[in-house]
Amino acid sequence: MFPFDEQAIGRHQRGEQSVLPTTHPSEQSAGLFALGAPVTHWAVKATQSVSYEIQLCDDVFALDNLTLLEDVTPAGGRPRRLLVVDANVDRLYGARIRAYLEHHDVIHRICVIDSGETAKAMDTTLRIIDALDDFGIDRRREPVIGVGGGVLLDMVGFACGMYRRATPYVRVPTTLIGLVDAAVGIKTGINNNGHKNRLGSYFAADRTLLDRTFLGTLPHRHVSNGLAEVLKIALIKDGRLFELFAQHAGQFVTTRMQHPADAATELLERAIQGMLEELQPNLWEKVLERVVDYGHTFSPTLEMHALPELLHGEAVSVDMALTTVLAERRGLLDAGQRREILAVMAALRLPTWHPLCTPDTLGRALRDTVRHRDGQQRLPLPIGIGSATFVNDVTDAELAEAARALAEARFEVTR
Repeated sequence: MFPFDEQAIGRHQRGEQSVLPTTHPSEQSAGLFALGAPVTHWAVKATQSVSYEIQLCDDVFALDNLTLLEDVTPAGGRPRRLLVVDANVDRLYGARIRAYLEHHDVIHRICVIDSGETAKAMDTTLRIIDALDDFGIDRRREPVIGVGGGVLLDMVGFACGMYRRATPYVRVPTTLIGLVDAAVGIKTGINNNGHKNRLGSYFAADRTLLDRTFLGTLPHRHVSNGLAEVLKIALIKDGRLFELFAQHAGQFVTTRMQHPADAATELLERAIQGMLEELQPNLWEKVLERVVDYGHTFSPTLEMHALPELLHGEAVSVDMALTTVLAERRGLLDAGQRREILAVMAALRLPTWHPLCTPDTLGRALRDTVRHRDGQQRLPLPIGIGSATFVNDVTDAELAEAARALAEARFEVTR
């Protein structure tokens, strides 16, 4: 109960200037109680800072590597951890993960789930939430650990953001697309009603540990899939990145980013740095003109309509090939640059066209993106190689012509 001041209440009832008493003087100065007239409106403003770490950490499950266990644990007690692990990762690394946890005397439970876009749904997310309940997670001191590709990490982040309104988590990406894209920002999400990432949130992981040794067992197709997101940064932001692709694209795929070692390391570091430079000032996407949306205007629709045929990066590659041709037709880059870009995509074993590139599908994709971008296209297009601009005036007829031109241009690479 508040300690009422009867005299002050009487003055207020008589219309005299007074302030009803509160339990804390700062509430009066903050304007939560007004002088005199009845209050019918309150304006509340607050800010919340976000801070998270991304760390290169090779061989994270080596027995002598304590990086994963640096989080707060109960004083004098054994650490407890719930891990959510991709089924493919569990098949390849499950024994090693369990040996690591047992070696360090960690009370643990491992929730193994299937991933992939078809599993990126609410029922899978609820399985993760049920595991949090069953394990009895301490939401302040026992961060959940997600080990898997970008799809799994998106679901773990979404589940942790909902569970008790905020449960900390640590990301250990095991795919290249996870290392350079999904585990770098703060977006989480799941697919719903046939739409990609239709449900989601902004919820940062406490830490992200980038372990490149996982790439040694990654199928070549998934290496290519991740390199599509790196190529995106190259085309709209970093010409030096494109030079690395032009010199070593095939080797990056065949050696799973192991060789040439210096070039592979530079590529990863530049890709992550470039992504963070764009994300940090705009983590909550208040500004909707984002160059990192390059390749993500048409690809969400293409990817979902083609499931399970196209991986995410493959759909992004088709989008980038289409918009490269669109940029060429607008005079933003020349035919030689367009050929260079498509040649790099081919060397990376990425698709540059898909039968879904029809005027009807592309038009519907653009209209859905306009709804996502607050009524405007805000379509990033490359200017040459390494820079970009935004346009809002692409027509259905222009899209149809670009798709037709792309269908012809793709054969130049394969001849």
